[in-house]
Amino acid sequence: MGLPKIRLTAKKKKTPESEVPAVGPQIRLPKKPYRTHGGIHAENIKNTSNSPSEEMPIPPRVIISMRQHIGAQCEPLVKPGDFVTVGQKIADSQSFVCAPIHSSVSGRVKSVGTILMPNGEEIKAVEIETDGRQVVCEDVKPPHITNPNELYAAVRESGLADLGGEVLPAFVKPNYSAPDYAVDTLIINGAECEPYLTSDRREMLEAPEDIIEGSKLLMDILDIERVIIGVEDSKSEAMAKLHEVISEKELSGKMCVLKLKASYPHGAEKVLVKACTNRIVPMGGIPADVGCMVLNVTSAAFLARYVRTGMPLISKRITVDGSAIAQPKNVTVPIGALISDITEFCGGFKETPRKVVVGGPMMGTALYTLDYPIIKQNNGLIFMSADEVGAIEPTDCIRCGRCVSACPMCLTPVNVQYLVQKRDIRGINDINVKGCMECGCCAYVCPAHRPLVQFLRMAKDLCGN
Repeated sequence: MGLPKIRLTAKKKKTPESEVPAVGPQIRLPKKPYRTHGGIHAENIKNTSNSPSEEMPIPPRVIISMRQHIGAQCEPLVKPGDFVTVGQKIADSQSFVCAPIHSSVSGRVKSVGTILMPNGEEIKAVEIETDGRQVVCEDVKPPHITNPNELYAAVRESGLADLGGEVLPAFVKPNYSAPDYAVDTLIINGAECEPYLTSDRREMLEAPEDIIEGSKLLMDILDIERVIIGVEDSKSEAMAKLHEVISEKELSGKMCVLKLKASYPHGAEKVLVKACTNRIVPMGGIPADVGCMVLNVTSAAFLARYVRTGMPLISKRITVDGSAIAQPKNVTVPIGALISDITEFCGGFKETPRKVVVGGPMMGTALYTLDYPIIKQNNGLIFMSADEVGAIEPTDCIRCGRCVSACPMCLTPVNVQYLVQKRDIRGINDINVKGCMECGCCAYVCPAHRPLVQFLRMAKDLCGN
């Protein structure tokens, strides 16, 4: 018969109506973060925190995927034999949730075919043999931005997809600042709460002026009243750098750095909005529903550089780490660089990795090959040895409720397996499975080592979410 179905609900402290910050003219800068629900204290492994960014030499070839974010797949604008230059648009789509793709190198198009993504999906891709000269496209020119419409157009043409891992074309976010949403707060995400990853930390240390410049551009053009930069307290040097630039530019009255407690997943949009403003994004909603727009620190810095130079998004800083790699470091690589070439640049392997993860260990994806190309959303490569990857067999659920306490979205992961196995669509909808952001907190704290995230994904598929 199995265990009986129970419905656990996390207790939530009711906030008095008078204490709920309103969307409107009453704007203030917070002095400390608001309390958020759930989360975990993952091991703070940040081996490359003090490793300055290194630029990888141009590889002999790149393979540029025609899907770099959620939404529509782009269609190639080039064919085999074409000569392409750095910053040249090589793919685009008429779909709204889509951003154009640009060549990260100069060279000759070798083929237009398909590649197999880690999730098993076949995606179109353009393979380019590089010439090593990095000839810049003559169309690369700084955009002219004086109003929101010009900003939307420029951000789209830049090809920017939010560089914090959310994989949404960034031009969609400024669009949320339309009058219907009454956005008054821009939140810049500098939490970077996943273990191993330090690429955003390096952005804050190496380019704080660009982060502030990009944030101010959005604030001025979109008439946003305040900017809150959320940074975890483990990044004191980065916070000091940002504080210094804010003071130098006399922006302290409209912009602040908010010190967040080091906790995972503080970098998730809805969690960050709660911590910075005490506003709760509704289930199935977006931050703009409560007057907020969220952008990653590296995205804000890129925007400032794009406005100055006109060079679209063609490269990405990633953290390369793990006990199997010879030289852990932060590397700036061209979009489309193969992981095998990046591995060679980092000295190769000390030992054969048991698992290779693109992204962080909590939300990243395991790879089946080193011939996979880097895309815009990637922010880390973790090469794990057998000592770091333990194969633990799951046991029966003991109904301890730890997954409920850890879930930042106040869901009940404990029920999901039974609902999925019974194909109980109504029951799955009752527990608001579409609110799951697949952060992995539930699986992390589960003493029975249940594959809860996988069951949550299956539940979403059953419901069509």
